[in-house]
Amino acid sequence: MDQVFVIGDVHGEYDLFVKMLEFFEPQTQQLVLIGDLNDRGAKSKDCWLLGKQLVEKYQAVYLKGNHEEYFLQFLKNPEDWFESYLYNGGKETIESLLHAGATEEYSLTEIAMFIRSRYKDLVEFLGQRPFYFEWKQYVFVHAGIDLAKSNWRNTDLHDFLWIREPFHTGKNQTGKVIVFGHTITPMLYGDMQTTALWQSDNKIGVDGGAVFGGSLHGVLFNDSGIIEDHELPNLKGPWKPNF
Repeated sequence: MDQVFVIGDVHGEYDLFVKMLEFFEPQTQQLVLIGDLNDRGAKSKDCWLLGKQLVEKYQAVYLKGNHEEYFLQFLKNPEDWFESYLYNGGKETIESLLHAGATEEYSLTEIAMFIRSRYKDLVEFLGQRPFYFEWKQYVFVHAGIDLAKSNWRNTDLHDFLWIREPFHTGKNQTGKVIVFGHTITPMLYGDMQTTALWQSDNKIGVDGGAVFGGSLHGVLFNDSGIIEDHELPNLKGPWKPNF
């Protein structure tokens, strides 16, 4: 493929996800989903099933995000992870997989058991997601890399999913352009309102905070750089970065 089309953190915003895919051209573009298709937004299940379908149909690269990992950890140890997962938007995911009110109706063990039995293939699929994708001079990753490592590929798996400030402020001497999500661009700009792509030191932040009333980015790259940035604002509500 001569181009890569990367979509930022979707977080259950299924309608925006579908709308963004209208710009994707499978014949010429490699699709990359930067991770965090679930949590906070209402339609996590639909986003996951669509993500899985895109991998199977178009060989899309669906990178693991910290919210996919949150979900998988909750299923393994529901008692330990439930409170934290709920605080970070897990209730919406659980209810999209089961039904409204499920978090109050069942015990944590029952919730995890129901999800595991009903969505065995999906859970397995999520567990197999890669941590990064390299293409030409680019590295696509959910959160970032450890810039202190002599070889960035030796980044701790936790950091691929979770890292923030050390990556944002560290010097990029990898020779790579690193495209990432995870931290919303309004936070990277420091003004909590600018949803545009964030670019600094060959790092490109693509999470416009769609689920908080910001925007979803779909960015088209070739080996020369960004060809196009599709920015779809979430028109459903005001800007509410409530995390």
